[in-house]
Amino acid sequence: WTGYRNTVFYTVLGTIINLFVTLPAAYSLSRKDFYGRNFFTAIFTFTMFFSGGLIPTYLIIKGLGLRDTIWAMLLPGAASMYNIIVTRTFFQSNIPNELREAAEIDGCSNTRLFLTIVLPLSTPIIAVMALFYGVGHWNSYFSALIYLSKRELYPLQLFLREILILNEMSTEMLMNATGEEIEALAKQAKIADMIKYAIIIVSSAPVLMAYPFIQKYFVKGIMVGAIKG
Repeated sequence: WTGYRNTVFYTVLGTIINLFVTLPAAYSLSRKDFYGRNFFTAIFTFTMFFSGGLIPTYLIIKGLGLRDTIWAMLLPGAASMYNIIVTRTFFQSNIPNELREAAEIDGCSNTRLFLTIVLPLSTPIIAVMALFYGVGHWNSYFSALIYLSKRELYPLQLFLREILILNEMSTEMLMNATGEEIEALAKQAKIADMIKYAIIIVSSAPVLMAYPFIQKYFVKGIMVGAIKG
């Protein structure tokens, strides 16, 4: 239950942070009057193909004091350039430039335009991005495996991984055991299998329940991402 609570917390807060970064960045890059947008787009896109690698990233996380904190699970992946590109394409395709000009004539600032006009018209892409980021956080375990050593911060996926490893160990012990040990280890392996499959179902249930409500937005978001921006 500790892992389940942590995973829910990481998913909710992480998705909020992702949307807080992705939506303004995508909208800024979609504005034709944004000076230097091609340069910034190129810089951001560069990160999709090249990165510093695992060791430099770990050293940065450790140097910033984020190791063994919740922020190690949330801040390094605060933005995805692929999702920013998809969101930018949506803004370019669905938010007409004439709407911005009319709002500016009425004295609307860029911030107010984004918050009161653009975001309410962007429900489909917001739902899609929330789904993309939410599923990513829910399934994430590698970051926790690298950056977390405190069990009270472990997400559900690490506890599930431990159960899977223990189950494999029991199987190996069963192959090398004899006599009464075989019967005891067989019962233990059976219980481990039941727990393993139960946790898999429980860990998958929230995503399976949420998906039907945003399925139509998901399909639309996939179509938007397929359009060349």
